[in-house]
Amino acid sequence: MKNNKKHKITRRSFLKLVGAGSVAVAAASVGCSGPEGKTSSAKKQRGQMTYRINPKNNDKVSLLGFGMMRLPAIDGNAAGKKNDSPIDQKQVNRLVDHAIENGVNYFDTSPSYCKGESETSTGIALHRHPRESYFIATKLSNFSREKWSRAASMEMYRNSFKRLQVDYIDYYLLHGVGMGAGQNGVETAMEALNARYFDNGMLDFLLEERKAGRIRNLGFSYHGDIAVFDYLLSQHDKYKWDFVQIQLNYVDWLHAKEVNPRNTNAEYLYAELEKRNIPAVIMEPLLGGRLATLPDHVVETLKQRVPDSSVASWAFRYAGNFPNVLTVLSGMTYMEHLEENLDTYSPLVNLTKDDLEFLEYVAQLMLKYPTIPCNDCKYCMPCPYGIDIPAVFVHYNKCVNEGNVPSSAQDPEYARERKAFLVGYDRSVPRLRQANHCIGCNQCAPHCPQAIDIPSELHRIDGFVESLKQGTLI
Repeated sequence: MKNNKKHKITRRSFLKLVGAGSVAVAAASVGCSGPEGKTSSAKKQRGQMTYRINPKNNDKVSLLGFGMMRLPAIDGNAAGKKNDSPIDQKQVNRLVDHAIENGVNYFDTSPSYCKGESETSTGIALHRHPRESYFIATKLSNFSREKWSRAASMEMYRNSFKRLQVDYIDYYLLHGVGMGAGQNGVETAMEALNARYFDNGMLDFLLEERKAGRIRNLGFSYHGDIAVFDYLLSQHDKYKWDFVQIQLNYVDWLHAKEVNPRNTNAEYLYAELEKRNIPAVIMEPLLGGRLATLPDHVVETLKQRVPDSSVASWAFRYAGNFPNVLTVLSGMTYMEHLEENLDTYSPLVNLTKDDLEFLEYVAQLMLKYPTIPCNDCKYCMPCPYGIDIPAVFVHYNKCVNEGNVPSSAQDPEYARERKAFLVGYDRSVPRLRQANHCIGCNQCAPHCPQAIDIPSELHRIDGFVESLKQGTLI
């Protein structure tokens, strides 16, 4: 990394946003890179969890937040994914206990997670601990039209208290604002916002609940249409948002639009929150897991720089490096996920200026790999024709990262790559649930937080599969 200028890094306000002070502290504590661009290792003996103070109420919040979206199931996988295996409550309890013991105190759930069972499981696990030892975040996840009425939305809100076994909620969110265009009979995301929160009086009700203390902090999670984000922030003087949840990682910082033209760069989202002094809660620090399963060439680049650091730890350090970030959410299904993230944030070792420039270079490397920006959230599911949409995309992305997507029959590795793709496809996705069953009804695409044109991508993958089967790939 001697010649960083050739990577065309556009940072106009980057170092200002990250905080010159934190960069200076990092340089003093871990050492700036030398002439060969090397940095000191983030590997360290685990110390105390890093905390951030919420300026709204002085909450001392762990920088690592536990996302309760992919809880462990009895069969060893994540609940709510490819099967109906129930949540393994004993394992959830074990994870929560270990997290709290090591300083984690922010737990994020929703009525929509784990097929509706996450709140109940989270409540069981946390209720075993003193109420003052943790913060609970949950959401008004009234995505579908049948949930838009005041009565249905109110029922969802009340049920959250029962399932979580609490009489107040620390952080409550309007869930997934900016989504909804083209679904449930509305044409724009702004219309969806009005139907879900304004027309039914729910936002006014939640503001009153905050006054009454049953909600301690009120915010929203943003997905999609930037007009909705800008509008809600323009009303900050009226609503006094206590926090906002955004997607931020080292690819989306400057390149979200290159991943998907409908997305907005995290640089803009973060700056808008910072100038209003609204704390940011970070989701998707791993870009839906893609920053933990990078192409082999990119992994090699990271490992050459700091052999002892995991690929995922770079992304978590990046997300936590911004001073206005209150907590960074991670969906931790297994104990090894939790242990690694505890190591990263206990305490956080700030990135140096050279590290930040290096990760911008890594982001540009990633953009050369044509993966689909699916984060396996399953908001597109169920498909009325039985297609396992996320599984199709996950397999395709895996093959891209591993170099098993031949570009032509003349590739030296064509036979091996062809076999790896087709055999893996049949193993990963049952044939009745593969992309060839898509009829283009488009019921899925409006639900996608990443704004993927799902039918087009399914048809593209199906065409690729058929060309491999027929031997017609040119």
